[in-house]
Amino acid sequence: MLKSVEFIKLTRPERARVLCDLAEEFYLQKERVVLVVQDDNQAVSLDQFMWVWKKGSFLPHAYDNGSVESYDEPVVIVAREDNPNGARVLIQGRPCSSEFVRQFRHVVDFAEMFDESLREQARERFRQFREMGVEPRMRE
Repeated sequence: MLKSVEFIKLTRPERARVLCDLAEEFYLQKERVVLVVQDDNQAVSLDQFMWVWKKGSFLPHAYDNGSVESYDEPVVIVAREDNPNGARVLIQGRPCSSEFVRQFRHVVDFAEMFDESLREQARERFRQFREMGVEPRMRE
């Protein structure tokens, strides 16, 4: 099912705003989105940030901690590899397994250019997507 992968270049460690911008971009295209983050603390922080990140904007979303039903929400934040809303777009706030990413039509990943170790990890994920038969593209 995986058809396209794009990497977003980050020159500074300000991923939360970029995650919100991307989620809004896909939401406006009528796409369902899953955002996978590191852990529950990051999920709660992102959930709270989404309410205030852009004045005058409303991004319908939920943090799925396992105790709420979020299958109706167009944007869902999770700290585990789960797709509770049947999304076709995955935004990786952290790297996910190839088995998980294959169930999505479009995957967004990040290339952290500000840190050599993170940059090398992104290069490796780029290569892995190629091995899966998808040619990733870079977005500034």
